[in-house]
Amino acid sequence: MKLVSWNVNGLRACVNKGFIDYLDQTEADIFCLQETKLQEGQISLELGEAYKQYWNYAVKKGYSGTAVFTKIPPLSVRYGMEEDEEPEGRIITLEFDEFYLVTVYTPNAKRDLSRLDYRLEWEDRFRNYLMQLDVLKPVIVCGDLNVAHHEIDLKNAKGNHNNSGFTLEERGKMTELLEAGFIDTFRHLYPERTDVYSWWSNMPGVRARNVGWRIDYFLASARVSSMIVNAKIDCDILGSDHCPVILELDFNMADKG
Repeated sequence: MKLVSWNVNGLRACVNKGFIDYLDQTEADIFCLQETKLQEGQISLELGEAYKQYWNYAVKKGYSGTAVFTKIPPLSVRYGMEEDEEPEGRIITLEFDEFYLVTVYTPNAKRDLSRLDYRLEWEDRFRNYLMQLDVLKPVIVCGDLNVAHHEIDLKNAKGNHNNSGFTLEERGKMTELLEAGFIDTFRHLYPERTDVYSWWSNMPGVRARNVGWRIDYFLASARVSSMIVNAKIDCDILGSDHCPVILELDFNMADKG
């Protein structure tokens, strides 16, 4: 099973930069998007009968938003963590036979950290939500988590300490989530790999010099670790300031674990 996640930073713009070609190329079973920046009716994607589309729009126009395209029919679909709780369209949960899939666009603390307190409170609720799901069946979480967890996960760690996305508080919340029974699938396979990032500033030359951050993830319940075939960051794919991340799983390997 192949899963792809991509913060497209505006889907309409990304479609004009090769999004559909990339979607077709991946042959993903499930393809998740963050930061679609759409309202209902603002785009019509012709994906054929292969993919069922699920969208969570933000109330604010041109802001946030998530989507999931899946070839595998879900047993259930949920938007947000709580009923009528997610006006920013940040979460979609799909239930499948073997697992829950949660795609998420984590709130940014903002450059001046004015939203840090909200971010930390949100993180606690999100962790609790995932733990509740994990009691029922394994959970796979994908999306833009807006944090570089360790110094290895960004190019200029020293210069970014206490900046948004690399504060001790945000990094600590990621640690708490992993300690609650989840793994960072990329680091599980490649614990020491350096210079692999998923987001780059739009400032001139930054991406060419690979001065980036790894803030897009596939996390999974720890008991899924034996089923991971590969975890990849598609760094060469353009179309957004983020690049896609990929997870391949084989649930038949559970019997061999």
